[in-house]
Amino acid sequence: MSNTHTETSESGKPALPEDVLPVLPMRNLVLFPGVVLPIGIGRAQSVAAAQEAIRHERPIALLLQKDPENEAPGPDDLYQVGTVASILRYVTTGDGGHHLIAQGEGRFRVREFLPDHPFLAARIERLEETTTTGSELDARVLHLRQQAGEALSLLPQVPQELAQAIAHVEQPGALADLVANFLDLKSEERQQILENLDVRSRLEQVSQFLSYRIEVMKLSQKIGEQTKEVMDRRQREYLLREQLKAIQQELGEGEEGNGELEALGHAIDEAQLPAEVEAVARKELRRLQRMPEGAGEYGMVRSYIDAILALPWGKETPERIDIGEARGVLDEDHYDLDKIKRRILEHLAVHRLNPNGKSPILCFVGPPGVGKTSLGQSIARAMGRKFVRVSLGGVHDEAEIRGHRRTYIGALPGNILQALGKVEVRNPVMLLDEIDKLGAGGFHGDPAAALLEVLDPEQNRTFRDTYLAMPFDLSHVFFIATANVLDTIPGPLRDRMEIIALSGYTEEDKMHIASRYLLPRQREAAGLTAEQLVLEEDMLLALIRGYTREAGCRSLERELGAICRWVAVRIAEGSSSGMQIRPDDLAMILGPQRFENEVASRVALPGVATGLAWTPVGGDILFIEASKSPGNGRLILTGQLGDVMKESAQAAMSLVKARAADWQIAQESIDKSDIHIHIPAGAIPKDGPSAGVTLAVALISLLTGRKVRPDVAMTGEISLRGLVLPVGGIKEKVLAALRAGIHTVLLPARNRRDYEEIPENARQQLTFIWIERVEEAVAQALEAGERSGEREAGSL
Repeated sequence: MSNTHTETSESGKPALPEDVLPVLPMRNLVLFPGVVLPIGIGRAQSVAAAQEAIRHERPIALLLQKDPENEAPGPDDLYQVGTVASILRYVTTGDGGHHLIAQGEGRFRVREFLPDHPFLAARIERLEETTTTGSELDARVLHLRQQAGEALSLLPQVPQELAQAIAHVEQPGALADLVANFLDLKSEERQQILENLDVRSRLEQVSQFLSYRIEVMKLSQKIGEQTKEVMDRRQREYLLREQLKAIQQELGEGEEGNGELEALGHAIDEAQLPAEVEAVARKELRRLQRMPEGAGEYGMVRSYIDAILALPWGKETPERIDIGEARGVLDEDHYDLDKIKRRILEHLAVHRLNPNGKSPILCFVGPPGVGKTSLGQSIARAMGRKFVRVSLGGVHDEAEIRGHRRTYIGALPGNILQALGKVEVRNPVMLLDEIDKLGAGGFHGDPAAALLEVLDPEQNRTFRDTYLAMPFDLSHVFFIATANVLDTIPGPLRDRMEIIALSGYTEEDKMHIASRYLLPRQREAAGLTAEQLVLEEDMLLALIRGYTREAGCRSLERELGAICRWVAVRIAEGSSSGMQIRPDDLAMILGPQRFENEVASRVALPGVATGLAWTPVGGDILFIEASKSPGNGRLILTGQLGDVMKESAQAAMSLVKARAADWQIAQESIDKSDIHIHIPAGAIPKDGPSAGVTLAVALISLLTGRKVRPDVAMTGEISLRGLVLPVGGIKEKVLAALRAGIHTVLLPARNRRDYEEIPENARQQLTFIWIERVEEAVAQALEAGERSGEREAGSL
């Protein structure tokens, strides 16, 4: 520029040209034209740029940094559009700080940066706004003024000068810049507004930002008012409680009750109750606070609140289902039971893959002592859950399940919720023991009907205890029921459960169970070591055969306990340091042998047959004895028989009379004789149709004089046509035959489907003959030989 004289700076370098300004990089600050702001500077190049502008009374160029953390920004680190500002005042503080008060003059764009200066210097191009006139622009200006006024009304302690400045600014662009300056915006958003040269577009842009901030401030104000209202209410409650405390002190009531009520309030706060339950608990607590301790209802309300707080509304035990580990736990705790273990592992696998699915209600049915309760404990251990047992034997009151009404003295929740409160989690494994021994419904309601809701996965999510009077979610509980028989369980209740049958054990099973589980447990209970008491397999077998005859192992464990205690006495006396018990020692320790193989002696005469029976405690053998005496063809039945069994005997007698010729029985011997059928153990009730084939064989044996083979036992219902019909309890009956020393079992041909249920070792030791008609049973059961005399056949 030829007509511009050149000035010289104090450093000897020429002053900057007119279109070149020192540049001041800004970290997070955008200065709009027309706005006055204080600016703190600290970097050396920034101080040099400011001093250059002051020295030559020149404006300075303010540019926003792209990265505020950059300590030495270069040309590429700055935005290209900024604000030209005049420095109104420059202040240096005593601690070495530098401060400017700058006023924005206008927008500019960088054309190029000049090197070789101790500060950033750039040749700039001033930018002019593009504006139009018209009603739309006036409307936008008016709308922005109104928005700004509304925003100022929401802010506390707004300077009056700011409101006046907004009201009196005439230029639309200046209004947009002024409003944008006091908006809480990010640096990038301010830069966007600064770079917008179209006044109409800039007004719209600022209006949108302002609208959002107004909504935020309104919501913040609403939240603040709600918080203040809550605080005021709590402060009021606090003052009222303090006044109530003072009144109670004047009345002579102690501080102990207030402390307990405060503790109840804290317990409700920390219990994380559902909203509905918390509302009820606080309502009852307020009643309790207004009630004197001597009031009759005080204890009832207090007990109700304690019952609510005792329940695990949200507490759960975290599960850790590992199928391999679960299989190991089941094998460690129980011998055999492969089918049951497989079903349990299937459930665990499904629950692991679908944790929110509905849990089935398992029901273990079997004779006593086969491990039903311990299976429930093993399932809990395999799932990593807590275990709780609820005994239902003899429960005859519906309130034991659903709870009592609160109006009764001594009312309590039902056994289900009490058990959950005891275990303190809402997802335990809960064993409902002896569900088949529930009392019959009567004046107090039906407990079996009350269990319908508990054991229905569709309904127990909202189980309603009468005492609690609120729904409680039982769907997280893994229910397991146990029973000895199914007949006494009502049909609707049985339909809600998945039945898993556990039958009795064979001698081989009992040997393994005794050596692996029962003996170590009893030895430990008696304080003995494995070296102090040694029991060989032959001794265990003698104990099982001679002293226990049961489906389970409870009696076996008791006898082992008696042996351990007998040894413990000798060791404690010092007469022995260790003993090995042999079969010959059992009579000295436990007394004479209690069971013997009586089959051979029982069937030594014609007219005696060995049957198989099912009982609630497992299978058993049944001897049917028949004798005849001179008479007129009467049939006499003794042995406390039920109606069904009496009818089976009548059917067997009718069948023998109808087929007498086929078996070479003289009709005269039937017509002129009284037949007496007796089943020993007369004090024990007996019933059922499955002794039909045994009754027929016993009668034919009596009338033909042929003995029944001592190693044969049989079961099956008969018809008047001589057909052998299927019966139940095949597995239990076969195991009873095996325990009694039977070698051959006659079973109905239509029971072949039950063959797979029979244990493998029983199948190997027994011979099974499948019969369809009574003639086949007679051919297999009776010994071959000539007909015996009348005297031998008639005297038993």
